[in-house]
Amino acid sequence: MQTVRIALPEARISETPRSTGACQFQVQVFKARECGIVTQGAQGKKNEEGNMDQDEASREAIEILGLTPLIDGHNDFPHLIRGFYDNKIQNSRFDEESSLVGHVDLKRLREGRSGGVFLSAYVDCPLQNKQNDFRDEIHLETIHDTLQQIDLIHRLIDKNSSTLALASNSSDIMRIFETENKIACLIGVEGLHQIGNSASILRMYHRLGVRYVTLTHNANNMYADSATVPGFHGGLSDAGREMVREMNRIGMTIDLSHTSAQTAEQVLDLSSAPVAFTHSSTDAACPNPRNVTDVCLDKLQKNNGIIMISFIPGLTHSKPEEASIQHVVDHILYVASRIGFDHIGIGTDFDGMEKGVQGLEDVSKFPDLVALLLEKGVEKDNVQKIVGLNVIRVLKDVENFALQERNKNVAGESEALPLLEDDIKQLWNDGIRSYVRQVYPDRG
Repeated sequence: MQTVRIALPEARISETPRSTGACQFQVQVFKARECGIVTQGAQGKKNEEGNMDQDEASREAIEILGLTPLIDGHNDFPHLIRGFYDNKIQNSRFDEESSLVGHVDLKRLREGRSGGVFLSAYVDCPLQNKQNDFRDEIHLETIHDTLQQIDLIHRLIDKNSSTLALASNSSDIMRIFETENKIACLIGVEGLHQIGNSASILRMYHRLGVRYVTLTHNANNMYADSATVPGFHGGLSDAGREMVREMNRIGMTIDLSHTSAQTAEQVLDLSSAPVAFTHSSTDAACPNPRNVTDVCLDKLQKNNGIIMISFIPGLTHSKPEEASIQHVVDHILYVASRIGFDHIGIGTDFDGMEKGVQGLEDVSKFPDLVALLLEKGVEKDNVQKIVGLNVIRVLKDVENFALQERNKNVAGESEALPLLEDDIKQLWNDGIRSYVRQVYPDRG
């Protein structure tokens, strides 16, 4: 397919490494074999180095993707539809055989053996946020556009119901994948600016099917500091700490991609449920403020969360034009060597960047990544964790914590997390309220 230059918001295509030299990281990746992170020649036919050969790895990859849903933690297909097609999908271009611009269409999702995908209802930050102006009224258009994007995702699923199905929880994913032979679609929102400073709107998004919210995008907001601008709150604000508890309480997974390292560290210390970096890579392998530091990786292990490795060239290699599938695998093996395979997933950011890394140009290429992991000696059960089982486990843990909180609340237990209520602009003045009290003197 001919490369198409897609008009994206400036900050979404400017994620370049801090360092202009070669990627700098320790020898964990290269010591992975001797530490037992990868093994020489998992199963199958071996090549001269003792690992699974390419043909055998390709066959094994297809088998794995038939047994385990590959779940992409962050896909901006809805953003491309808004930008290029004006959200008009009621035509034949959006059927199962169409070839669309960008990195994603239903045909290539099937070719890539996709089993699940978080579709992002992304809307850019208000310009005022970039001047640390967080007033409620500047977010009204953002909320409006977010609801349009959530509606778009539902319409896209409904229009292609023979291929796609909405997943509302972790159990839905396996049912949709195994029983219905469809791609499980989940919804993410990429920044708390999209809730307009309102916990009520967060809860309504959850009712509409949103299952994770990124704390920031490329600007600070009322709740937290972003990775790509100077800090304002020193990480989380007081409102941000309350929002973390509310997201835990309702079962909304917290996404820390795009947040500053200080924000991420504070959330990892505070959150009672596992969190996710849905489309980030490792700072050790490619220094970049958008990538995850070793300190955060260590805290992520204790939190039992997940880092979903991105395919963004500027987050993958210090020379983005040289970034390749091999470098994506290097990031995966680095995380495995530091905190283990239980905390790794895949979060591409397809259609949210101009192009992917060499060898992972679009969603049809997922089997090649799985095959390369096998060639490198990653055991089958660990590959299954990476492609989907880890993120399903994180979602399940988030759901279980929320269920426990609901049960505590029903039982009237004092330690149950309180519902976070909005501060509402006063509708009635004191005169009207006084009159109502006079009419109903014996009532609350």
